[in-house]
Amino acid sequence: MNARPTALTTVTGLIEAGLAHLDDLAALQQVADQFRIRLTPEMQGAIDVINDPVARQFVPTPAELNIRPEERADPIGDRAHMPVPGLTHRYPDRVIIAVTQSCAVYCRFCFRRETVGDSGALPDAALLQAYEYLRRTPAVREVILTGGDPLMLSPRRLGAILAALSDIPHVEVIRLHTRIPVVDPGRITTEMVAALQVAKTVYVAVHTNHAQEITAEAEAAFGRLGRAGIPLVAQTVLLRGVNDTVEALESLFRALVRLRVKPYYLHHCDLAQGTSHFRTTIAAGQALMAALRGRVSSLCLPTYVLDVPGGFGKMPLNADYASLQPDGSYLIRDYQGGLHRYTDPV
Repeated sequence: MNARPTALTTVTGLIEAGLAHLDDLAALQQVADQFRIRLTPEMQGAIDVINDPVARQFVPTPAELNIRPEERADPIGDRAHMPVPGLTHRYPDRVIIAVTQSCAVYCRFCFRRETVGDSGALPDAALLQAYEYLRRTPAVREVILTGGDPLMLSPRRLGAILAALSDIPHVEVIRLHTRIPVVDPGRITTEMVAALQVAKTVYVAVHTNHAQEITAEAEAAFGRLGRAGIPLVAQTVLLRGVNDTVEALESLFRALVRLRVKPYYLHHCDLAQGTSHFRTTIAAGQALMAALRGRVSSLCLPTYVLDVPGGFGKMPLNADYASLQPDGSYLIRDYQGGLHRYTDPV
């Protein structure tokens, strides 16, 4: 059997593959010293030219060394709502559990880029604490497995986690947030699909940002999940230079719906450190959503949201929740009625 191709994880590897310029070696090494690099063979094969919409998501650039004052190591406030290790409880009825810090790829805009790759799977002792917290918190009806990427776990380990969660009576839905079906579709094996088929309803929320990412292998992975009866939704991050045109978003959302994947969220890019070159303005995102509404059906339309910095939750970026102020900033109203000022990049 042929050995499985390995991921690119170093600056020199990217340069040798023709994905980065030798002139940038010193600056890119500084980036790599701070933020990890990982690019799967599948995504390397999806890249047409340097700095195209796929390359821009995974290949580091010197722009990442520009860390602005408003950027944060924990932009969405995970740590402020962590009652036990690895579990974040921000909303009354749902929690997230970071079951691993490993990913198949390291996205250059990731809001957890400070921590992903630090360690492997969440230890058994921490998982037991998470289960105990859930058992004594009956308001929780939905558990979201994240990381890192939960589908980096073996089918055996993931299946054990899903089975334990299914045994908690008031947990009704389990959701997995993952890049794997797109960036490493070979992991969606018969064994992995079987691990997802537990007593409780399991949703898979796939992160994908551009139609160019969706290879034939990714389509096949979606098909394996769909045929097993696992509902699929998609999350997309609005990224300057990747998908900040109505044509790019339309192409992606149409492709997803064709593959039985419902576009769920379009995220405004978070204030992660070294990511200002990716962020659009809120006004630009709102204009894109307005343009899409005239071009595609509602089935193709996600909700455009901002994860309010500081841990206040995801809020729709529409007139009900985002109010433009005379100074050009926005007042964002969270689900509890709190107001938070957000200023676009200048």
